[in-house]
Amino acid sequence: MPIHALLRIFVALSTAAVLTACGKPATPPAPPLSSVTVVTLKTAPLTLTRELPGRTTPFLVAEVRPQVTGLVTGRLFTEGGLVKAGDALYQLDDATYRADVASADAAVARAHALLVSAQLKAKRADELIKIHAVSAQDHDNAVAALREAEANVGVAKAALQSAQVRLGYSRITAPIAGRIGKSSVTAGALVTANQSEPLATVQQLDPIHIDLSQSSSELLALRKALGDDFRGAKDYPVTILLEDGSRYDQEGKLTFADVTVDPATGSFALRVVVPNPRGVLLPGMYVRAVVGSGTLPEALLAPQQGISRDPKGSASAMIVTRDGKVEPRTVQVDRTVGDQWLVIGGLSAGDRIIVEGLQKVRPGAIVIATEAAAPVTAVPAR
Repeated sequence: MPIHALLRIFVALSTAAVLTACGKPATPPAPPLSSVTVVTLKTAPLTLTRELPGRTTPFLVAEVRPQVTGLVTGRLFTEGGLVKAGDALYQLDDATYRADVASADAAVARAHALLVSAQLKAKRADELIKIHAVSAQDHDNAVAALREAEANVGVAKAALQSAQVRLGYSRITAPIAGRIGKSSVTAGALVTANQSEPLATVQQLDPIHIDLSQSSSELLALRKALGDDFRGAKDYPVTILLEDGSRYDQEGKLTFADVTVDPATGSFALRVVVPNPRGVLLPGMYVRAVVGSGTLPEALLAPQQGISRDPKGSASAMIVTRDGKVEPRTVQVDRTVGDQWLVIGGLSAGDRIIVEGLQKVRPGAIVIATEAAAPVTAVPAR
């Protein structure tokens, strides 16, 4: 037999002897444990808010109308400017009204002269009646004439006052302080008392109102969720967001909540008053208001990256138990709070929810859990 054939037989026998001595194949080493990042959930007080759309409206609005008829002789304000209550806005031709005042003043003087004559006659009648030099009828007539003269003085004074009022109305003044719009008339125009078209409109814009609407179903759900912890929205400041998304530098205050729900929309009206010292907010502007609606004393918030949803919309999370095993949980969430979910079921304080490394683990696997470096903080809910 050739030498190389003998060598092959020897090697085969040696290998068989080694395998027989071991009894079974060697076991491969166990794979290393996966590492995941977790966030330990904690409860904290949370103010619930709603972001509601709204429109700005003036705090006060006054339409300027004439109360007497006359020709406009002059406009005494700058359109778009600020006016104070009582500032003169228009001057009407007052020649007729001045003449009426002069006539009424003369009537008062005449009434006073007749009163003096009646007083003298009544005094003389009082003296003569004592010595029976005049009849009782004549005495009574003198006293009655005195009373009539006194009444005529009062009527004349009232007519004078009325004429002075009409003369005052010929100078049209601002009923409130605020910013005045454009004038609808110019000098030379004829205006009439209590006409339907206003001459101008004055609006007080500091402070300013914001009219909002809120769904009644949201309010009922909130009352049910908070129970005895519910507080009215008037207890919270209101943050205003401008049309471009920027935050207005003044906080508002809820001053009015309607007690009637609109059957067409299922919502009720809210009104917020906001300081407007620089005139940034103008009537008719669209804004959004972040209105506080309640406080949860022990809110549980979970990071959004730790919550997943299946095709049916059900939420779930993976947590790490005390013995290091991965456990799936079905979770109920209510709303987003910044980059977190407000959890209302399925999780509790102390649970460690996996936020990184989910793709490397399966339910039941043992993992090495590392707490996230930057804890997530609570922010007001919207």
